[in-house]
Amino acid sequence: MKKHLGNLSLFCAATLFACSGPLAAQEKVLHIMDSGGEYADALDKCIHEPLLKEKGIKVVQETPGGYAKMTAQAKSGVITNVATDGATGDMFRLSAEDLAEPIDWARVGGDAMFDEAKNKFGFGASYYSTIMAWRSDAKAPANFAEFFDTEKFPGKRALPDYPEFVLAFAAMGGGMSVEDAAKGVDLDLAFKTLEKIKGDTIWWQSGAQPAQLLKDNEAQYAIAWSGRVLGQEGVSATYNQGMLDISWWVVAKGISDEQKDLLYPWLEYQTKAEAQKCLLDYLPYPGPSPELEKIVTPEVLKTFPTSAENKKVQWLINGQWWYDNAKEVEKRWNDFKLLQ
Repeated sequence: MKKHLGNLSLFCAATLFACSGPLAAQEKVLHIMDSGGEYADALDKCIHEPLLKEKGIKVVQETPGGYAKMTAQAKSGVITNVATDGATGDMFRLSAEDLAEPIDWARVGGDAMFDEAKNKFGFGASYYSTIMAWRSDAKAPANFAEFFDTEKFPGKRALPDYPEFVLAFAAMGGGMSVEDAAKGVDLDLAFKTLEKIKGDTIWWQSGAQPAQLLKDNEAQYAIAWSGRVLGQEGVSATYNQGMLDISWWVVAKGISDEQKDLLYPWLEYQTKAEAQKCLLDYLPYPGPSPELEKIVTPEVLKTFPTSAENKKVQWLINGQWWYDNAKEVEKRWNDFKLLQ
């Protein structure tokens, strides 16, 4: 009987050792938030699967992410999700409200990134642009002054139902220079322009809508996100005077040292040009590596908002201006839309 009990004790001890040893050490789990869908699938395939294989770090995604969830997490005092994806406005708002952790770029390391993608409070994950597009059989506008000229360029305009994606262009349509629009928006000019063409406007809320409206000939001109209209049959587009923007990873304020030990290898992996090339198989938005354009075909490079040719004719959104003027923009936008 004692012999059997001894064997049982050895078995239990061995089992306990196995469960508390290497197996436990392998349980390194990083929790993040993001927009989900195709983006989440792409992250799993191109970032998370190789990271697990190489570093033993498992990434668990919660969707959706964003400002509201990050704020709720901060108020609870329990940081479950280490980072969230977000637009430029989200990053500025979270950092201004002291909800974002400064990024230690020395710890990120990795490969080279475009300078503007390395923000104190944000890791620039991918680029996209808001640009003008039109039916290929319509008269092509050279700039936004022509785009908003419905007499010389007759037809319906499909416009974003989002102030941050339309007001600067409307101000340019009213005579504001590209250089000034990049600093901040003349709201009087913007709303005057929109008021003038309101009878020829179709407002869209889904990114897929403008291309479809153009194809169906319901609209002849559109302001759209670059990845939604470039390469679409029967649709022409240009990056000229386009607004370049970045989708960010923002880190939760006050994460633990253990969470940082998982976060930085994850961010570092995303600096790799090959990983960013993999993401392009799922989504048409390039990452922040200057080396990426060297490993894609010339045809693909032409679509990049970050290619040298396209980048030089665009302007970068001023996130600080949008944060500083958010209340006035919201009030005037709501007043304008109520009268439509």
